[in-house]
Amino acid sequence: MSKSIIFGYARISTMKQRIERQIDNIKREYPGAVIITEEYTGTTTDRPKWNKLVEQIKKEYVKGTEVTLVFDEVSRMSRNAKEGFEDYKMLYDMGVNLVFLKERHIDTYNFRQALQSKVAMTGTDVDIILSAVNEYMMKLAERQIEIAFQTAQAEVDYLHQRTSEGVRKAQAAGKQIGRAKGSKVETKKAIEAKKQIQKHSKDFGGNLSDVDCMKLIGLARNTFYKYKREMKAE
Repeated sequence: MSKSIIFGYARISTMKQRIERQIDNIKREYPGAVIITEEYTGTTTDRPKWNKLVEQIKKEYVKGTEVTLVFDEVSRMSRNAKEGFEDYKMLYDMGVNLVFLKERHIDTYNFRQALQSKVAMTGTDVDIILSAVNEYMMKLAERQIEIAFQTAQAEVDYLHQRTSEGVRKAQAAGKQIGRAKGSKVETKKAIEAKKQIQKHSKDFGGNLSDVDCMKLIGLARNTFYKYKREMKAE
């Protein structure tokens, strides 16, 4: 019996997306799947984990391992239709079982079934017509897959367009989008430490010296004085 392995690939491109949903959906259908997660922002399309996964699949192919690769939906495989379709064909040619939980009609199993349902040749002149029919069926199956990737890309592009329009509209209305230039994002730890400094430090009406305040809050010297400078600047 040949060895088999199941991978699940989950990807998000913004911090607002929840990768856990994709993982849960994959695990529900394939509990034993090895999950590969990828997170990147809209400023880069680098996918090192995807590239590493493809290389691993190629090695498994050489060893004769049966590989199943599961996605929550086709858009998770690629946001670029051309690249996604090329990856699909490459993995298909290696015998990888591709599964798209929300678009099961383009699973490689269904694609293989479509290609295997060719009309048998007769050995007569009619074969010219039958050959054309078979070619048409193959092109039709490929077109279905291509359309799925194009649709996924169109949905993402539309979402980006709506977001950009919303930002421009808000800016035109004078609203601040994102952080103001020069503003800082503080961690919960920093906020809490500053509250304690405000409460206990002599510089802010408390009764503790800097050394005692540092010990009480548990701050390093540089961090303590950094927070004090920021508080005084505020």
